[in-house]
Amino acid sequence: MIDVKAKIEDVSYAPMLCRDLNTYSAESFYSGDAFDDSSFHIDIDENSYAVSWWVSPKRTRSYPRARVYDTYNHANRVTILPLVKDEGKDGDRDYLQWDTLSLMSLLQIYVIVAPYKYAEKNETYDNKITNQTFDQQYIKDKFQELQNYQSDALHWNLHQASNLDEVAELSEEYYYDKISSETEVEMHSRSYFERRMNSITEKAEDFKQKSRGLAEEAQNRESLTLQPKESVKEDKGRITIQDHLGGEYYFTTDEIMIEDDEVFLIEKKHTTRTFPSTADIKNGLVRMMLFKNLDTAMINGELYDPVPILGVTGSELKGYTSNSDSIENNLTSISDRKRDEVDSLLQEGNENDFTVIISEDTESVEKDLYKRFKTQRY
Repeated sequence: MIDVKAKIEDVSYAPMLCRDLNTYSAESFYSGDAFDDSSFHIDIDENSYAVSWWVSPKRTRSYPRARVYDTYNHANRVTILPLVKDEGKDGDRDYLQWDTLSLMSLLQIYVIVAPYKYAEKNETYDNKITNQTFDQQYIKDKFQELQNYQSDALHWNLHQASNLDEVAELSEEYYYDKISSETEVEMHSRSYFERRMNSITEKAEDFKQKSRGLAEEAQNRESLTLQPKESVKEDKGRITIQDHLGGEYYFTTDEIMIEDDEVFLIEKKHTTRTFPSTADIKNGLVRMMLFKNLDTAMINGELYDPVPILGVTGSELKGYTSNSDSIENNLTSISDRKRDEVDSLLQEGNENDFTVIISEDTESVEKDLYKRFKTQRY
């Protein structure tokens, strides 16, 4: 296992795959009607905002980073996410982690942490709810506060983290006194919820330290586990990114290779079909936003130049292509629609100075492509 310590000063990125966002009125936004879209555009009081929202505070559910990605070509970016999502005793319960707020701050995205207020009973389970919706009045109040805010996303998000007690109180009231009663669904332990909320809201620094510890644990678990959609040929690595204020972000790399004074940080997206979903590709591109902006990378006290690579494989894909001059275009068995997406993806790599390598899921082919890529650089 290779541990990389990296530093980043700023994030600059030009996305190419953002979908066209539907535009909604302030009334549709405040009523919640706009939330039928995972990401959308609103015009309020002569200002424009691109808004995304998370179904769960856990970033592995419902492709939240893809939703955020779709807002990235707009100047004013806002994302809305729950402090906690409790699906009931027969479902999951997820809590907000500090590193999520940190990542959004690093990407210059304003965060509104809001409580879920309404839900329906899931008829398949005795104690599970579904179709949860936010407290729209709370979102309206916070958004109007944000409109008058004069500082950057980092300071707004720090301010939100320091004032989560209100969201915690509302979340507890809504889940245990309102939703549970209305749906006749038993929620997870209230006493544990209260303890967890107290640890989150006592003060931001305690929240940061506790959540950082949990993020490190998740990083360690992920580094030892292959996800079903990953096709990994090299060793995994852990990477800890520190920003200019000392904030730390914990990730794993799907593959990591060292060659002379360079370290290759490879994010993999794999599918058992021909080509990964657009949302899965966008999740990978959010990782590229970070990796391509790293200023330094250190391994065992030695400095290396970071080389970000997005590797895309498909079990039913035939051939290969890349934006690297060392790899020719030999891609077959792909639809015209997906070929357009491939072309945009390669262009995004060129515009943002990272490499994209797309190939069939054959170990010998992949190894040959990476060998050609590395050989070109030396």
